[in-house]
Order: sequence, then structure tokens, then C-alpha cells
Amino acid sequence: MTVHFIGAGPGAADLITLRGSRLLASCPVCLYAGSIVAPELLQHCAPGTKLIDTAPMSLDEIEAEYVAAHQAGHDVSRLHSGDLSVWSAVAEQIRRLEKHGIAYTVRPASAYRRCRASPAG
Repeated sequence: MTVHFIGAGPGAADLITLRGSRLLASCPVCLYAGSIVAPELLQHCAPGTKLIDTAPMSLDEIEAEYVAAHQAGHDVSRLHSGDLSVWSAVAEQIRRLEKHGIAYTVRPASAYRRCRASPAG
């Protein structure tokens, strides 16, 4: 079982990386903050994926979801808006995962500069 932190980048569903899209499609559990993650990004998840909106949840509640998925043997996609390298909540969650010995990966989003320039060709 692995938790995959996936950067959503600028927010448009078609700007997520291919790797991020594939991870969302393959994980049976997806955690996301509904208050800041664009809903169309969840279209990358497979039908039947357990979608958990973490916006109203505490860090302890999010940790409990990770532990439950780990005990069930389910991989988790953790979709974050923006750039994971500057998102401090990721570091807090990683510390909690390490406490439980839960594996994780970090999959950054496309660089904003590239995405911003992409419509120009």
C-alpha cells in the first residue's frame, strides 16, 4: 500500500501530468480538498473510487483514512492543488505516514510556467 501525493498544478483537468492521471485512475481511494481542488480533476478517478473530501477534516481524521486504507491494502491518491514543493500540508502528512511505516511517493504537477505558456503554442 502506498500513498501517492499528486500535484494538480494550475487546476485544469487537462494540465495534470500523465503520471498523475494514471495514479488517480489506478488507486481505489482518493483524498482531495474539495474547497481548493477543481472538481473536474476527479474525472481522472476510476468509477467506484472512494472519494474523500478532506476540506472539513482535521489532520488526525486524514491520518485515520490513510491508516484504514493501509490496513485494507489499498493504494491512495492524495490530490493537492498547486505545487507540492511549497505545500506545507504535504510535509505534515508525510510525517504521519512515516510514523505508521506507510510508503508514499510525491508526484509534482507540471511547472506553472510551462502550463501558462502552453496556450500560446
